[in-house]
Amino acid sequence: MLPSQALLPAVVFALAALQALASNTFLAAVYEHAVILPDPTDQPVSPSDALALMNKNMDVLEGAIKEAARQGAHIIVTPEDGIYGWRFTRESIYPYLEDIPDPVVNWIPCTDPSRFGPAPVQERLSCMARNNSIYVVANIGDKKPCDSSDPSCPRDGRYQYNTDVVFDTQGKLVARYHKYNLFRGETQFNYPKEPEAVTFETPFGKFGIFTCFDILFYEPAVVLVSKMQVDTVLFPTAWMNVLPFLTAIEFHSAWAMGMRVNLLSANTHNTSTAMTGSGLFTPEGPAAYHYDSATEEGHLLLAELSTHPRLSPTYPPAINWSSYATSIKKFPGENNTFSGAVRRDIFTFSELRHKDGNYTVCQGDLCCHLVYQMSNKSKDEVYVLGAFDGLHGSLIKYHWQICSLLKCPSTNLSTCGQAVETAKTKFEMFSLSGTFGTSYVFPEVLYSGVQLAPGEFEVLHDGRLKSKHGTSKPLVTVTLFGRLYEKD
Repeated sequence: MLPSQALLPAVVFALAALQALASNTFLAAVYEHAVILPDPTDQPVSPSDALALMNKNMDVLEGAIKEAARQGAHIIVTPEDGIYGWRFTRESIYPYLEDIPDPVVNWIPCTDPSRFGPAPVQERLSCMARNNSIYVVANIGDKKPCDSSDPSCPRDGRYQYNTDVVFDTQGKLVARYHKYNLFRGETQFNYPKEPEAVTFETPFGKFGIFTCFDILFYEPAVVLVSKMQVDTVLFPTAWMNVLPFLTAIEFHSAWAMGMRVNLLSANTHNTSTAMTGSGLFTPEGPAAYHYDSATEEGHLLLAELSTHPRLSPTYPPAINWSSYATSIKKFPGENNTFSGAVRRDIFTFSELRHKDGNYTVCQGDLCCHLVYQMSNKSKDEVYVLGAFDGLHGSLIKYHWQICSLLKCPSTNLSTCGQAVETAKTKFEMFSLSGTFGTSYVFPEVLYSGVQLAPGEFEVLHDGRLKSKHGTSKPLVTVTLFGRLYEKD
């Protein structure tokens, strides 16, 4: 017979499971963590020093986990690199890694910590989940020995993986995911031999998980949603904001709407590297989000989300993203175009010279159409309609089709496409569409001060991104991001 104290977590979990099953919603949390970083070094520190640094970060994460659980959250996501940071070589990261087994082993590190060798980080994360009766998602490093007979085995005899782990309310390891699309500079890690489509079931829906750069690629991101039919994606990330388009909250919210799935995005917080922007995003838009480039503090977000969004009465219908744009003649204005760079990508732009109008801009196979009316156009502000159809990226190239109404940093047209965060001009209305060659299109509107516009725009069945009642704040960008994965 188990002692009453041992039964308590099981009782709490059973009650929580029954409550979640009886409800069409669950309470989710993400924590944007200001990571305590190690001192830069090419030489490995001692295991005890590595653990001391990781414990400092886990002290902070534990506080967020306890607070989320106190408020009733069923699950919390913490960021990529949230436990040890990112200043590493392949050799210097080794003391921070642990052997993370396949979850099929049915392991609770909190109650059996030495089963797979030293695993103090997994033990502590497991106990955080178990002691607070909450699913905990974290990002750590996995190490796996390999044999010299394996032709891809590194010279040091081990694989090292950027790894997400999930512990359930009992502290059991229920998911392990090895990041497949490594960002440039992640030379401390190996690529997995094959992409992983990791899912797990909970009393409050089916979950999938991937990490940061993965969101831009077919595997695993699209596979999890389109083929595995997950309800919610867990997304630890260390996202460096790149205006005017690839800001964390902007693209992650757009992706959730375009893929019509919940996305729990937890970003690291580091203003010196432009890392901020976390959120609880849904098919209808952001339920909660946070963007703070001014302070060095972490932030906890909670929101109630649909357990099975596809069954929700508010679930948006599938969109034919090119229906409207391919059915109309080109609007005037396509001849008054010029080229401008968004980072290394060369867009075709057309200046919006009047307070209202209809414009078309084309590049490659993509034509972007815009109808608009400004309400208070500032004389010192210039807006353009832009189109891009091509490969983006330096080392790893992937194909975008982008239609965007965006503000330029100055009245000098050569600055169009450069980063801009603020604006003064509001719009009475806008309608943006494009002749996209893909069904994977992600819509979003960004206001001055890097703010989203939840509930203030809609996407019609024929692919038009429209304002509902004008813009309540000055406008920075209106964008449709299309991804042609087959052209990567």
